[in-house]
Amino acid sequence: MAEHPDRRQFLGATMLGTAGAAALLSLEEKSLQAGLDHRAQASGPQRPVYRGETLPCGKIGKLSISRLLMGGNLIGGYAHSRDLLYVSRLLREYNTDSKIFETFELAEQAGVNMIQVAPGCVDLVARYRKERGGKLQMMVCMDVDQSDVPKVKDQIKELIDKGAETLYTHGERTDRQVMAGNIDAVGRAVDLIKAAGVPGGIGSHSLETPIASEKHGLNADYYVKTFHPDNYWSATPPATREEWCWYHGSSPDHERYHDNIFDLHPEKTAAFMKDVKKPWVAFKVMAAGSIPAQIGINHAFGNGADFVIAGMFDFQIAGDVEIAVKALKRTKLRQRPWCS
Repeated sequence: MAEHPDRRQFLGATMLGTAGAAALLSLEEKSLQAGLDHRAQASGPQRPVYRGETLPCGKIGKLSISRLLMGGNLIGGYAHSRDLLYVSRLLREYNTDSKIFETFELAEQAGVNMIQVAPGCVDLVARYRKERGGKLQMMVCMDVDQSDVPKVKDQIKELIDKGAETLYTHGERTDRQVMAGNIDAVGRAVDLIKAAGVPGGIGSHSLETPIASEKHGLNADYYVKTFHPDNYWSATPPATREEWCWYHGSSPDHERYHDNIFDLHPEKTAAFMKDVKKPWVAFKVMAAGSIPAQIGINHAFGNGADFVIAGMFDFQIAGDVEIAVKALKRTKLRQRPWCS
């Protein structure tokens, strides 16, 4: 049976430039502890407000986008939670519309100016803009069958009419087209997005998708690709990782895929993307909560990502933005040139 590192080994092996266990405690963890200590003296938990240096932005097309984007799964009530059955309901119970709007406001105050969402969350973001005067931009993953051109056109129009600033092809939908050899369908979907006047991207879990997209010369403006270290406890062991595992269902075998790994070969991802001259938006950088933000965000930016998507509760925003700002300062020696 494969051996997995414990938390101390994992932190020591993955975190760059740390000088001991105390240095590994993220602002998020410190803020959480402070909140716990303070709760006995206060009527309610206080959400940290970010007051640090400005979060840098980059470009995709004409859009100016904060290097750290908010992920949409938490507000949509969906979580990769392995065998924890209550997590998605917990998200829905905690993230009421009012709480979501408060979270959006905290994000904008901290310099996060875009959220990645599924189509089902677009109306909520549009309401926030209207009711709270928010400016949060939307990067929306299209979830229709990419080979069905009329449906693709209809969804593009609908999402842009609702205010989406950029669209990309949903990772699962795209991977399945690549699995089936229908790379042309992906290319047509991207072309239709761009013809509608917004930047068009390609999403994926599998590295085979950007490889095929580059090989066939698809005209995407950017890639949205999973990326995280793979030496956390619950990761599928390297010997039993299978391409396209996300679409074959979870296995009862503890040593195989069970909603627990999202980039099968991060070193190969970094090596391939190094030569890709299009912006790379990395997501699942914390492996859906298995990796501390301090490690996942540093790993992503240090190994070539141009932007990072992070799912953030209201109490995590200040900490994650501080981590991102500091991580971006450490990227002078990264091998992949900035593509935006």
